Amino acid sequence: MPQTLSTSDMVTPSSPGPLPTKPTDGEQAHQPLLVGAPSSASLDTLIQHLVPTADYYPEKAYIFTFLLSSRLFIEPRELLARVCHLCIEQQQLDMPVLDKARVRKFGPKLLQLLAEWMETFPRDFQEESTIGHMKDVVGRIAPCDEAYRRRMHQLLQALHQKLAALGQGPESLLCADKPIAYRTKTPASIHRELLGICSDPYTLAQQLTHVELERLRHIGPEEFVQAFVNKDPLASTKPCFSDKTKNLEAYVKWFNRLCYLVATEICMQRDPPLSPLSTSRPRVHMTQGKIGGSMCARWSFPEADAATELGCEVFMGVNTCDGERGRSRPGQEEKLACDASAYGTVSCPLWCPHGPAKKKRRAQVMEFFIDAARECFNIGNFNSLMAIVSGMNMSPVSRLKKTWAKVKTAKFFILEHQMDPTGNFCNYRTALRGAAHRSLTAHSSREKIVIPFFSLLIKDIYFLNEGCANRLPNGHINFEKFLELAKQVGEFITWKQVECPFEQDPIITHYLYTTPIFSEDGLYLASYESESPENHTEKERWKTLSPAQTLASPRLLRSHT
Repeated sequence: MPQTLSTSDMVTPSSPGPLPTKPTDGEQAHQPLLVGAPSSASLDTLIQHLVPTADYYPEKAYIFTFLLSSRLFIEPRELLARVCHLCIEQQQLDMPVLDKARVRKFGPKLLQLLAEWMETFPRDFQEESTIGHMKDVVGRIAPCDEAYRRRMHQLLQALHQKLAALGQGPESLLCADKPIAYRTKTPASIHRELLGICSDPYTLAQQLTHVELERLRHIGPEEFVQAFVNKDPLASTKPCFSDKTKNLEAYVKWFNRLCYLVATEICMQRDPPLSPLSTSRPRVHMTQGKIGGSMCARWSFPEADAATELGCEVFMGVNTCDGERGRSRPGQEEKLACDASAYGTVSCPLWCPHGPAKKKRRAQVMEFFIDAARECFNIGNFNSLMAIVSGMNMSPVSRLKKTWAKVKTAKFFILEHQMDPTGNFCNYRTALRGAAHRSLTAHSSREKIVIPFFSLLIKDIYFLNEGCANRLPNGHINFEKFLELAKQVGEFITWKQVECPFEQDPIITHYLYTTPIFSEDGLYLASYESESPENHTEKERWKTLSPAQTLASPRLLRSHT
């Protein structure tokens, strides 16, 4: 089986060999970035460079780079058909009598190319026509050695297993968050507090790492290319990347969900009521402001010596708070209760007028998440780290000044400093390089973990694509650009294939996937129930809500598993 592509493979030649053909006039063959590979060339020349012969096999870095970028100019099934046709033509496999000596030298190289292709881009082989091309060319060389047919059978078995595994991810990878309709029925779910099932922040950090690696495993390298690039204007084929980025988009949604989950756990804190739930409407207040927009989220930091604000664009962020506002029927009370049998506490409504939030309890929850975020940093899980930091910096949380006054914020400010966007996230990028170096020299599986801040990775790839043309003025493909793209994506592939060293706790991970979370309005209502609005802007926001919306809030969004 082919080895996993590593960062060193992307910059170090692995198996140099002579080009089967010379670049045509005008192609930039000088100063090659890979041995024998031009920095720019026509599509036909680049395809020819991919095809193995009896005496030549392309470098691993070239194979990955071209297979990753070629889908911008030609569909994968058509590319495979052309590769197979060139193999048949060049090796004269359509002749009644084959040159067995040459075929025995060529056959292993062909099977190695197919193996690397199927291992790295298995979704390219989901169509029967693609499998048919492989079977045809391998069937032509099988008479020279039956081992080729057996090897082909093994490759197909491994392919089917890999595709089946990729299709067995959490259902939440495929489903968007959906609002619970309060005006039609009361939510049937019982909302449990995270600290009730996981009181150790280090355990939470480990389980978040489990979730991150599980979701990363489903993202194919081709999704990074398919997410941003329009159809090539010189290509004659239809776009081959429509509706093929669902795993990448689902992972960004997971980041947004974790932000809102952190804010929900902080804002939802209530004491058990000393009297039955009143039928009167609770007095709540709300301010105006947009959190978690469809293209970017703006996070405001808690007050320190001077109020500061961090603006960080989360590219391709998915707004998890879109949806219909819930309303109560007349006489119908909306509530969620804690499970007494599970936690040994009395049943208490989540939202009740006689149970004011305790600042001390909220401060404990804040410190719990700060410790979890710090452990995420130590593990190398930067995506969960940023989600926790941004969740705690959402306005409904950051405005809780009395609560923040009870929090030991020194550790939090250090984490904020690490994820500061100043200088294009200079501090974070330094920490990421350190984690990547640790991974390369790791002596344990835990030290191998590197989970980047995913939205920034997407943004980097997006600007790389936007900043360099796919084609040069003479129509040739800018292969130098795609080598840099492949370097970034190849590094990500290495990171996402690391096995999680922590034992999974299904109760905690199920909670992270399925527990209801407050919407934007719900977070503000909970926040103002905890600490009343103080300025004109906050009071005006509260006035924008109708009584019916107030009674039914905080409405919840649920992420399905």
